[in-house]
Amino acid sequence: MQATVSVPSVAREAKASVGQGIAPARRIVHLTTVHSARDVRIFQKECRSLAEAGYEVVLIAPHDRAEEIEGVRIEPLKRAVGRGRRMTTMAMEIFQKAMHTPAGIYHFHDPELLPVGLLLKVAGKRVIYDAHEHLANDILAKRWIPRPLRGIVSGIAGSIEKLAVLPLDAVVAATPRIAARFPKSKTTLVQNFPRLEEFLNYRPRLPYGERNYCAIYVGSAEISRGAREMIAAAKRLPDRFSATFKFVGGIDPPEFRQEMEAMSGWERIEYVGFQPRTEVVRHVFDARVGLVVLHPTPGFVDSQPVKLFEYMAAGIPVVASCFPKWQTLVNKIDCGLTVDPHDPAAISEAVTWLFDHPVEALAKGMRGRDSIQSIYNWGAEARSLLRLYEKCFDGLPARAIAHDGRA
Repeated sequence: MQATVSVPSVAREAKASVGQGIAPARRIVHLTTVHSARDVRIFQKECRSLAEAGYEVVLIAPHDRAEEIEGVRIEPLKRAVGRGRRMTTMAMEIFQKAMHTPAGIYHFHDPELLPVGLLLKVAGKRVIYDAHEHLANDILAKRWIPRPLRGIVSGIAGSIEKLAVLPLDAVVAATPRIAARFPKSKTTLVQNFPRLEEFLNYRPRLPYGERNYCAIYVGSAEISRGAREMIAAAKRLPDRFSATFKFVGGIDPPEFRQEMEAMSGWERIEYVGFQPRTEVVRHVFDARVGLVVLHPTPGFVDSQPVKLFEYMAAGIPVVASCFPKWQTLVNKIDCGLTVDPHDPAAISEAVTWLFDHPVEALAKGMRGRDSIQSIYNWGAEARSLLRLYEKCFDGLPARAIAHDGRA
């Protein structure tokens, strides 16, 4: 793909392609320029579930090589340096790759690919938009947008998103709040709950009571996700535990690492960086407490963070932000404690209480695990996704999928 290709020429190519060839009846192409090829929602949950149900699945995503993993064929994109190149050159490249991969359905995962989705629709394709985040609220927390402009940009982007989905065949929404933004008639709720087998089949290296005193945070270490407060809270942990907070994931922005390492309390942080999925699960099972102390930004207060449910699936108690929605869930299940995410002392006290009361802490973890097994798991979400695909494929049935998300 050459950067000189213009949008009008791409549109002409899309129109010209209508009626050319017959797409394989059961092939599905997933598209992303933002997420990696091993993204948990896209690859581990949606693509794998579709492959297990008998569909031929192609994932076009940033990756270092073409390969097939667990029944999903990955077509690699070279990750663009800079947001501008990702939204132009990379978007054009993914469109061309999609046009050269005939399929029954094209399912894209990034708001910035809405123009690509519309071009595919112009070409006569069946197209699904997967809304992972509440776009308008998410923009309000974007540091790269000047604060005085965020409200304006948020309103414009949200309106464009709502209009752009109207010609598409369907919308998949990750939370009820996101689903409410789109027409009910074309929106399917597919929540980001854990795949049971990923956690139920794992055997921890140590029983809960014999583990090191470790509280884990999985995800990007950012200011808005409580990185500063977690470091300050780690500093306050009683010396009798020799305790650590473990960070599994990246740091955003990368230069924020220098500030983190200069903070008092960093000596109690075990930073392991990005890890393969199997290692992420191992680290969670090695911990005693799961941390999800995100700040009350518009994009977080009504979210359903994957890490919260994965901690529960691993049977460890959680320390979570006291947002009304999260507090209701945690208190209802009695699977952990909620705190003011801006208060390092409160975070430290909650973790210390769970360390000091291992019997009660384990009981909370087991109640969380039980709720994942019975309610908050990927099985029902996979069935919703498959029903949507059957509808888009004019009723062509897929193989039945078991309650835990396995074929």
